[in-house]
Amino acid sequence: MKSRIVRPVRQHGQSGKKNRNSRARLGETQPMRTAEVRAGYAGYQKSLDRRREIVNTPRTRAKSRTAKPVRAKRSWLGSIISTKSMGAEQYFDFDLLLVVIFLLGFGLVMLYSTSAYEAEVELGNDLYYFSRQALIGVAGFIIMIFISRIDYHVYGAFAMEIYVFAMFMMVLVKTPLGMTLNGARRWIRLPGNLTLQPAEITKIAVVLFIAYELCRLGRKAYTMEGIIRVFVFGAIASGGVLFLTDNLSTAIIVMGITCILIFVSHPKLKPFLFIIVAGILVAVVGIAILSVTAANSDNFRLQRIISWLNPEATADSGSYQVMQGLYAIGSGGLFGKGLGNSTQKLGVIPEAQNDMILVVICEELGIFGAFIILLLFGLLLYRLMFIAQNAPDLYGSLIATGIFAHIALQVILNIAVVTGMLPTTGITLPFISYGGTAIVFLLAEMGIALGISRRIRLEG
Repeated sequence: MKSRIVRPVRQHGQSGKKNRNSRARLGETQPMRTAEVRAGYAGYQKSLDRRREIVNTPRTRAKSRTAKPVRAKRSWLGSIISTKSMGAEQYFDFDLLLVVIFLLGFGLVMLYSTSAYEAEVELGNDLYYFSRQALIGVAGFIIMIFISRIDYHVYGAFAMEIYVFAMFMMVLVKTPLGMTLNGARRWIRLPGNLTLQPAEITKIAVVLFIAYELCRLGRKAYTMEGIIRVFVFGAIASGGVLFLTDNLSTAIIVMGITCILIFVSHPKLKPFLFIIVAGILVAVVGIAILSVTAANSDNFRLQRIISWLNPEATADSGSYQVMQGLYAIGSGGLFGKGLGNSTQKLGVIPEAQNDMILVVICEELGIFGAFIILLLFGLLLYRLMFIAQNAPDLYGSLIATGIFAHIALQVILNIAVVTGMLPTTGITLPFISYGGTAIVFLLAEMGIALGISRRIRLEG
């Protein structure tokens, strides 16, 4: 017997509209269809297209004055090493690349000199820290060259996703994947006995996202509402670093990057001068109160402040590391004791290869060696400022400014800590101190800056 398909009998004058509406109502209770998924993807794609338009904002949009685009001249090293792309001359900041190579090479030499004794005593291999840093440095250098060939506008299109990813990675520190070293839980375990410090990702994420937000807001970024909005995003990231990874120094840097980007993009100066003066007064009053009321506190951060205010009284406990560092700087003199001849690194200063490596440089190479370090960082910051001034659009300019702020803050704070001008916070010296995650992400930032330099228009 043949099966028959029974169709409903349509009454006279009844149209198919009712049936279509009925099917539509039934479809509301059905799972999401492929067309709906495609529509959602299309909406996300349109959102990315809008973001790409935002990050191509001309530089004149965020400035009260309209200035002609600045065209850069080729640097002295670039005139020797010239590149061409599709028959048109292409700019590349070889001076920045050269400074980064010098810093990496100098850092490896000083890292071996600083860590060889401790590595031999504790690990039985004097090349332990040097070899790990060298391998990670080579990998980071390759990553830097690769990133320099990527259009930096891509980061603007995914700035929000990068920001959220950085926050998610910091949350993982509180999970069983988190790892505690030297009493601090700031790392994530990776295969191959490797670790990752998510706070380093947050630095890049804040630079990319805050720069995007300032471009998106446009002139609204000049208003109090716009400033508060951008400030809140920076505060959330900074709070995440502090409370999720217990890293006060990086939280200060993240907040500092946000404030500097807001300051640079704003056309007025007086409100920021008022805020700076008010902040200094609040800090002075707060420190004065803490010096009286927090003397018996068990909080280690408060104890660091007390030790900083009176280092001689706690020379054998809270201020021991700083005092020994000052002895090393003082004994180095003008030209130092000679490379490898430091005595403070022989177990006197704990973990000297990390945030206290500058004092060993001063002891072995003297003030002259410290001056060379500062000169190299000065050249690095100058090239970043050059890229920021000559970037073809606002987003590129703000990214280069954010990278400039990161490096400048970290160098200034490290020098201030090791010389006793600020309480101990554990801030490392960029490219010099030991730390695989820091080196990789610093070189990634340099790759982004070099990528921006590729789009600078040459004069002539």
